[in-house]
Amino acid sequence: MDREKFDIAVLGGGPGGYPAAIRAAQYGKSVALIEAKEMGGTCLNRGCIPSKALIAGSELVGRLKDVSTFGIDIQGMQFDYGRLATHKDQVVHKMRTGLESVIAANKITVFRGVGQLISPTEIKVLGQDNALIVADKIIVATGSEPRNIPAFPFDYERIHDSTSLLAMTTLPKKMLIVGGGVIGCEFASLYATLGVDVTILELLPRILSTEAPEVSQALTRAFTKQGIKVETNVKVQKIERTDSGIVATIEGGRTFDADCCLVSVGRSLNTNGIGLEKAGVLVQDNGIIAVNDKMETSVAGIYAVGDIASKWWLAHVASHQGLVAADNACGKVARMHYHAIPSVIFTHPEIGSVGLSLEEAQKQGYKAKVGAFPFQALGKSQATLHADGFAQVVIDEKTGQILGAQAVGYEATTLIAEMVLAITNELTIECVAETIHAHPTISEAWGESAMMAEGLPLSLPPRTRSK
Repeated sequence: MDREKFDIAVLGGGPGGYPAAIRAAQYGKSVALIEAKEMGGTCLNRGCIPSKALIAGSELVGRLKDVSTFGIDIQGMQFDYGRLATHKDQVVHKMRTGLESVIAANKITVFRGVGQLISPTEIKVLGQDNALIVADKIIVATGSEPRNIPAFPFDYERIHDSTSLLAMTTLPKKMLIVGGGVIGCEFASLYATLGVDVTILELLPRILSTEAPEVSQALTRAFTKQGIKVETNVKVQKIERTDSGIVATIEGGRTFDADCCLVSVGRSLNTNGIGLEKAGVLVQDNGIIAVNDKMETSVAGIYAVGDIASKWWLAHVASHQGLVAADNACGKVARMHYHAIPSVIFTHPEIGSVGLSLEEAQKQGYKAKVGAFPFQALGKSQATLHADGFAQVVIDEKTGQILGAQAVGYEATTLIAEMVLAITNELTIECVAETIHAHPTISEAWGESAMMAEGLPLSLPPRTRSK
């Protein structure tokens, strides 16, 4: 087995690993990047990108239902899900090829295989490439996979995880989704728009339980309007295959039948079998690797980023952590901050949030209040038939500092960026109210929300709080 020496070794080529490798290479370091599967990890190949390619197609289908209002008549429209699936694959291939080109251009040495730490400075690689890598610093970015529940194990034909569901080339007529989190809700929205009969079964009292209550309530109303059935406070006991599909049994004996089922109840961390114990790296009881704000583990010179080292299981968080880890591994000074993490959910309607909800702010001791503005009062929203939804800001009444923001509606995932910038830079509500927002745009909702928070509503009657 070849023994090769590098300044930095990165274990995992996903959204946490490859940015770390690129940043270290930009600083002139020799870098090894180890990946057992496709470059780009889950996000590019089996998650964010392929699902958004499908969602983009479904949005077009949904939009065509409204064209008659604009005086447009379409006859004989046909929809081929197989061709949409091919488009999804082409997008993934193009993005992955581009990423591999960037990695090569940065003169990063790629090792294809499974990496395992055998000491604080050594990684053994077995697979397409077999090597013993010695590095001054190591960054671990092995990510996570869909969690398999023993009561209803995946067969990847009828009982799916998100990966196998994305691989389908034909649409079912009826689908059951276990888990009303982000993944479950995005797939529910996608398939319902394409005409699939969708039911969500959620253990907790509401879907999207990590979002603000008003966000969850707004999506539930929208789903109900779209024909998606949402069952909350239900515990699924088992899922069984039948001759025609599956049947799920919940606590109390009720059953739900469907052609197939998506189980989206969390993810399992890829920390077993990678040699953390041999390197002396501390893993917490919840399975997450303990790190400081420099993303350094309990062992000096070993860093961990992404799902395995954070409560924020988001690709953009992993990427930023990768940059912070690389900076520190290369002798720079960088620290990770979590007070302005954007969350974006590509349901219909879209959802964007950042910072604290009103309830969270109050629990933390703030005398907080909300300024909210409905999209139905925006000219652009009415003109484009995207009037559902709202934007709201959470502020500290004492100082006016913006503590959080939430948006539900058309392009909310893009709209939230303004509030991410505001919270990152500790701006006050006056800063937003005094910012000139172009008319007519949906971004006017932030200026209007700010004026609502100040008690000076411009486009709504005083004390109006409807969303």
